[in-house]
Amino acid sequence: MTLIRTTLTVLALSMIVLASAATAADSAAGGFERIDAVVGEAITAGDLPGAVVLIGRGDGVLYERAYGHRVLGPSPEPMTTDTVFDLASLTKVVATAIAIMQLVEAGKLRLQAPVADYLPDFGANGKDGITVRQLLGHESGLRAGLTAAVLQDLKDRPQILRRIYDDKPIGRPGAKLLYSDLNFIVLGEVVAVTSGERLDDYARQHIFEPLAMGDTTFRPAASLKPRIAPTDAGRGEVADGIARRLDGVSGHAGVFGTAADLGRFCRMLLNGGELDGVRVLSPLSVQRLTTPAMRDTGSGVRGLGFDIDTDFSGARGDLFPFGSFGHTGHSGTSIWIDPQSGIYVILLANRLHPDGRGDVRALRAQIANIAAAAIVDTPRTISRVHAGIDVLRADGFAPLRGKRIGLLTHRPAIASDGRTTLEVLRDEPGLRLAAVFTPEHGLDADRDDKVDSGRDAQTGLPVFSLYGDTLRPAPETLAGLDVVVIDLVDVGSRYYTYLATMAYMLEAAAQLRIPIVVLDRPNPINGVAVEGPLPGAAAPPFTNYHPMPMRHGLTLGEAARLFNVENRIGADLTVIAAEGWGRRQWFDETGLPWVNPSPNIRNLTQALLYPGIGGIEGTAISVGRGTDAPFEQIGAPWIDGVRLAAELKSRGLPGIAFYPVTFTPAAPPYRDEVCRGVRLLITDREALRPVRVGLEVAAALHRLWGAAYYLDRKGEVFGSEAVRDAIVAGVDPAQIAAGWRADEDRWRERREPHLLYPR
Repeated sequence: MTLIRTTLTVLALSMIVLASAATAADSAAGGFERIDAVVGEAITAGDLPGAVVLIGRGDGVLYERAYGHRVLGPSPEPMTTDTVFDLASLTKVVATAIAIMQLVEAGKLRLQAPVADYLPDFGANGKDGITVRQLLGHESGLRAGLTAAVLQDLKDRPQILRRIYDDKPIGRPGAKLLYSDLNFIVLGEVVAVTSGERLDDYARQHIFEPLAMGDTTFRPAASLKPRIAPTDAGRGEVADGIARRLDGVSGHAGVFGTAADLGRFCRMLLNGGELDGVRVLSPLSVQRLTTPAMRDTGSGVRGLGFDIDTDFSGARGDLFPFGSFGHTGHSGTSIWIDPQSGIYVILLANRLHPDGRGDVRALRAQIANIAAAAIVDTPRTISRVHAGIDVLRADGFAPLRGKRIGLLTHRPAIASDGRTTLEVLRDEPGLRLAAVFTPEHGLDADRDDKVDSGRDAQTGLPVFSLYGDTLRPAPETLAGLDVVVIDLVDVGSRYYTYLATMAYMLEAAAQLRIPIVVLDRPNPINGVAVEGPLPGAAAPPFTNYHPMPMRHGLTLGEAARLFNVENRIGADLTVIAAEGWGRRQWFDETGLPWVNPSPNIRNLTQALLYPGIGGIEGTAISVGRGTDAPFEQIGAPWIDGVRLAAELKSRGLPGIAFYPVTFTPAAPPYRDEVCRGVRLLITDREALRPVRVGLEVAAALHRLWGAAYYLDRKGEVFGSEAVRDAIVAGVDPAQIAAGWRADEDRWRERREPHLLYPR
């Protein structure tokens, strides 16, 4: 094989740039001229016989070229842009992960459900608690794959699956990332069981055909063979040994396809799950797939299926930012997508031909860097957002130098380097951090009960709980401080208690004439939408500190400015605004990593539903606390979920779907009792009105089960006696919601002078 490579070097060089020029722009004009050179150098070095490179932006192709040879040997074939490649592990994201999310959307499976619920044999040997989500995120603890020695004794699908199902995890599920082909082999079987279709049939009917990916398939037909780039396993035969023994159909490998088809796939993801009027995923499903699934534990960051920042992220290069995503394949394939610029980069190489010794790792990064450097007009509105702590650090911590600092914070408040604000201020030379204050849920944001004061084990600093014996900072805890810094991760709802804790700190600091610096962060559910009634006179002040709608549309810093004026607090207040955020941006558009701000707000979906569902959780129902989906489901032992889902569906609410579920919460009310109810599935977050959803749920429960729901005897709705009384009186929820509009309009006017960010 080495001789073949040597004798064909001259021929390869003559064919480096072949088949087609860039289809949308000349490479020199587009800034991509260096790609010709780096691919040519890699071919000359014997790293690969040939490749296809496609770079697109939005619906346009910026660059598309074929290089070198599809086939080496006595009868060489030039590479063409329509060459079909063994996509290898791109199968995981192009087929399997998409299929899983489609089945989640259809209500046929749950990400948080144990895999053994669908594949009972998988639960053997300590795997009964491994969830579908953990397989998707490579957090299951399963070993990376099956060795060649093991495969020698495994000849077919039943034997391979039995070997995997009988295996023991080599790591604790959920503890760290461990990339594993076995995860996606099992997920392919989950697709088959829950859909009733083998993975190849399912992917063809529900993904490839709807997206017009006409050359993308498992087990390519004979008619495609002349265009297939062979691997060391042959032409049209999947290179992966396990996939071959699985008849070419597996969740981890087996798909063949072209660069043009992958371009359509990338465009679908950039368009939020839709392409050319055909929707294959909801926008929130795309978000779940492509944003961090767990906090970086030192082993990297992945989405559900997609790579974000790991040892496998070579296709990202050095310039595409955190928040871009993609995947690589063992055969020499890769895709990388940057939502901020709208760019996607596809490299398909036949590096395994003819002897399995090629290497495109460096080439992936080179092409990504050239593509990223060519983009000079990325809109600021989708640029990486920098939180207030990063802005403060960039300015040299000027407001804090030479002062004794008190810090109101929790560990979800992190800087761009992943360190907490507490760690940043502690480690900065010249700063004197003297005391820490914590809100509800404590410093680690993981407590659901009273939190005691104490000392931080990492810093030795005193930690004063503002959700323990007192809700307000005692004067003696502030004594000797020169400034108080506040950095909290809020969720944009009136009764999320961090608002009141911040306000109480403003009041206490103002009385002692201690300046306050608020390090601001984006409102995760955007800063435009406003919804809901004002609180009633009897509403508890800690969850209704200020007369504002439930979804108020402010950041914490903007709320501090408003409180300081409207409540006449008179604090010496400085707000360090976040940079790069526009009011219409959602959290997943900021490039910031999600860290749970409290135990029961675990993702953006729950944060968006919270203003409505959180406002009715005191009304004799479980809102899913003590389950894996708080605020995404509601229920009670006395509810008929099928009937409730039908009732809510009949209301025609925009942006939301309902389906019946059964769950057993591990938290009150109804701890360890079987609850029936509905799951809430967001289908269009822009159209969704979460407070209206909470209102409709409460009204439906009262109509159908008034005796059990007993709204007339207990339970405010949204902190408003008027809303509760209207529901009890049988007023149509649409009429009730219409009555909020005047207050919502007045609120928009009141908040206007205090806004910090553009629309």
